[in-house]
Amino acid sequence: MFVSENLGTNELGHLTIGGVDTIALAQEFRTPLYVMDEEQIRKHCRSFKSSMEQFYGGNGLVCYASKAFSCKEMYRIIASEGLGVDVVSGGELYTAMAAGTDARKICFHGNNKTLDELKMALSYGVGRIVVDNIYELNTLEALCRETGKKADILFRIKPGVDAHTHDFIRTGQIDSKFGFALETGEAFEAVRLALECKNLNFAGLHCHIGSQILDTQGFEAAAEVMMTFIKKIWDELGAEVRDLNLGGGFGIQYTQKDDPLPYEAFMEAVSVVIHRFCKENNMPLPFILIEPGRSIAAPAGITLYTVGGKKVIPNIRTYVSVDGGMCDNPRYILYQSEYDALIANKADQPKDTVVTIAGKCCESGDLIGENMPLQECEPGDILAVCATGAYNYSMSSNYNRLQKPAVVFVKDGKARVAVRRESLEDLIRNDM
Repeated sequence: MFVSENLGTNELGHLTIGGVDTIALAQEFRTPLYVMDEEQIRKHCRSFKSSMEQFYGGNGLVCYASKAFSCKEMYRIIASEGLGVDVVSGGELYTAMAAGTDARKICFHGNNKTLDELKMALSYGVGRIVVDNIYELNTLEALCRETGKKADILFRIKPGVDAHTHDFIRTGQIDSKFGFALETGEAFEAVRLALECKNLNFAGLHCHIGSQILDTQGFEAAAEVMMTFIKKIWDELGAEVRDLNLGGGFGIQYTQKDDPLPYEAFMEAVSVVIHRFCKENNMPLPFILIEPGRSIAAPAGITLYTVGGKKVIPNIRTYVSVDGGMCDNPRYILYQSEYDALIANKADQPKDTVVTIAGKCCESGDLIGENMPLQECEPGDILAVCATGAYNYSMSSNYNRLQKPAVVFVKDGKARVAVRRESLEDLIRNDM
């Protein structure tokens, strides 16, 4: 019935998350409200970590992709499960460090890191900096020379693999703002230049083919491409590639139409390719890194809204308006992303209407979804949108000067605030 296994109903017919009544949460913490199930997050972390043990003998590191959802409490949970993190900005890096993250287990990404961000990474002693372009390589070499530091670097590679996903979230093909292309020879040239740098340690390669991928074929193809490039580097430059970071992108179930594989299936399929290649070419197994984000956070979260106005346009559609929208979930206006939704106080009732869920922003495109099955609802009902733990809070904005919602974590039948709801004073805090 539900797209996430941590959702259910209680004796009142109310939706529960992690066993906690969502209506009680809405009453205590107000709406809009992000709710994260801590045990579900931990379960997903352990699934990936155990897969690393099973298929690579522990010769690897699972790094949580911060961009999916980051706050200090999330980083604390990730660290307690033994995972590293990947960050893509000074802000994510600062937050991770403020939460006590081990800098040696951080991968720092980004296609245009600023000078200040690179300095911050060096000062913290970040374990791996993923270099995206030659300008960044030269800048980092100069910074290390000036500061007397030596940085371990990986190069982001475009493996030329079609990830079978939305064009905006495909990042492995040659026409991408990210990384070095193999076809043009620029990736090989970048490695050659890095080996000449006295203040940088060329440690390995990184690739990421896209997001919300529901089959293993793209990952297997990317692994084959990357291992072939690793062999070329060894054969022609005599350099061993220590690390191979295969990125993330593992798909989840947003609606009943999605049919994702278990995370272990992704891990096993790719490991077969890598082990086979190493055996056939008498090569050592590289240290494997992966960067799941959505697959850890998204199924663990929901967003609660209060239903407001309802407009029935005969023979066209019915609009159900809520007290949030694109400011707390911009994925529909960006990608036309589909979600499952239900009336939380009528969760045990059938979805016998079809509606368009409208946000409150002054934009016609501010929708949560169109033609969505939903229980009959009235103003004051609580709407729950499922699988919103990733790319909702992290992509939220203050458009129309709306305040960002609070984030609460549930565990053992109790809820705690992880991020406070913004106040009106917060909105003008930096105004002069």
